[in-house]
Amino acid sequence: MTVAPDSTKSQSRFSWLVATFFGVGFLRPGPGTYASAITVLCWWAVGRTLAPAWLLPVAIMAAVAITLAGIPPSTVVARESGREDPGFVVIDEVAGQMIALIGTPLTWKYLLASFILFRGFDIVKPFPLRRLESLPEGTGIMMDDVGAGLYAVLLLQLWLHLMFR
Repeated sequence: MTVAPDSTKSQSRFSWLVATFFGVGFLRPGPGTYASAITVLCWWAVGRTLAPAWLLPVAIMAAVAITLAGIPPSTVVARESGREDPGFVVIDEVAGQMIALIGTPLTWKYLLASFILFRGFDIVKPFPLRRLESLPEGTGIMMDDVGAGLYAVLLLQLWLHLMFR
């Protein structure tokens, strides 16, 4: 089990907290799957409190904010752990899953479809997602999952629009 290094720097501790999504990254097996599932459940809970007109803009703002906020902590944790893409960094799965949830109806079957599509694309990494991992540090850690989220949301939205024509 990998743990955050003892550090007196609060910035480092904060980075580990964010990058591991409050410790979810240390769960086994499949920390990325746990992070994605928790993201879906959190979005479902938050989405139920929002007026329908606010669902889309809040989902977009959350996805962008999580993505941008995840890059610096991912960089710090990658440097401190000595790994290019540590498996316990799961803020990238949170960002990608949030992207996959944009415009998704808040019913169990669509939330599950979003989850399955995102995890599938994240695991398989179809072209050019694998190339995005080669971007430097936290950017590379985050961007392949952002791409998987984009693939998932595009496929899910296409399915929704074709299904309801």
